[in-house]
Amino acid sequence: MGQEIAEARKKEKMSQSELAAKVGTDKTYISRIERGLIEPGIGLFCQITHALGLQVEMVKTV
Repeated sequence: MGQEIAEARKKEKMSQSELAAKVGTDKTYISRIERGLIEPGIGLFCQITHALGLQVEMVKTV
């Protein structure tokens, strides 16, 4: 998940600081997420994906 966030952020030409400001956290927290050291809660994850213009899709597996 962290790598996907990092790739999307770079594609949007957004710094970690800019993303952090958009979602109300700090650059260090975004860095730790991108490096896979921590996983954000669902609320922050949704804020991050929205800030990056991503869409999260939930599907039921069979």
